[in-house]
Amino acid sequence: MEVKIGVQHTPREIVLESAQTADEVERAVADALAGKAQLLTLVDEHGRKVLVPSERLAYVEIGEQAVRKVGFGAL
Repeated sequence: MEVKIGVQHTPREIVLESAQTADEVERAVADALAGKAQLLTLVDEHGRKVLVPSERLAYVEIGEQAVRKVGFGAL
């Protein structure tokens, strides 16, 4: 699923494809905003971690979970 993260005082957003579910991403964002975590930590499809200081979060956009198509219909 695609996740877009806006960071305060930064003109570009962070965009990543994550294997985490929408509920997992939402829970991580809620924990970061509630002060339970100092960093928002997400993992992309390749296992790389993205860390954003929770006090710098401007917004988080969680896309729909998409099933990848295989074959000629994938175009």
